[in-house]
Amino acid sequence: MRQTRPHDVQARPSAPESTIRQSFQDGLVLDHLNLAKSIAARYSAHTHDLDDVRQVAYMGLIKAARGFDESKGVSFPAYAAPTIAGEVKRYLRDHCWVVRPPRPIQDVRRQVLARTEELTQSLQRTPTPEEVAADLRLEPCQVREALMAGTSKRPDSLDAPAAEGRDGLQGSLSAFGCPTDRLEDVLALRNAIRGLSPEDRHLLYRRYYREETQSTIAEALGMSQMQVSRRLSKILVSLQTQLLDEEAHLQDGTAAQ
Repeated sequence: MRQTRPHDVQARPSAPESTIRQSFQDGLVLDHLNLAKSIAARYSAHTHDLDDVRQVAYMGLIKAARGFDESKGVSFPAYAAPTIAGEVKRYLRDHCWVVRPPRPIQDVRRQVLARTEELTQSLQRTPTPEEVAADLRLEPCQVREALMAGTSKRPDSLDAPAAEGRDGLQGSLSAFGCPTDRLEDVLALRNAIRGLSPEDRHLLYRRYYREETQSTIAEALGMSQMQVSRRLSKILVSLQTQLLDEEAHLQDGTAAQ
């Protein structure tokens, strides 16, 4: 029969000790539920998933209770608050994007936020994007893009009040002469151009995007200037006819309704 050695007994807590420890942890959790609730409310003030965030905060509270060592002289709330907040922030970073940016930007954002917190403690101030970029060996534009990605979680409402003397977002979208005023026309034209042959698209690209003269295009394509002029005119007439037909079709459909 195997003899029990002293260190075998010390290696595993007895059943009563384990029960006491579990009871102690449960007591910490039950006594500090309001702490988890307040942290969850703080980080989910602008979202609609308070219940989910609160559940994550409770998990952080349980995690803190399991790792708490009273002999180190730190109060439990002071020990638990950063742990709970960390769990909540990780959850929000990974699961609460309204418009999810590309994965590389999300990964850079995590690095930037974590390193920003560390540099804030060491520098006793908030580091600049340039300082964070230098520390992480990134370009400053990458850091700024990662930080700006945070707005994808809570985009501004179209009904948000505007600054004094300015139109709100909703007003600017419908304002006469704004960049989106002819958006539908631009999209319709783009779709019509996609229906052209590759040669015709290339001709339009050189004439209206690169703004080359007809003589320059003719020389590059081995054509006469007159041929280039006639071909461009034919393409433009074709596009205009297609766009007018589509507009008439839409108007007929609207009138029928």
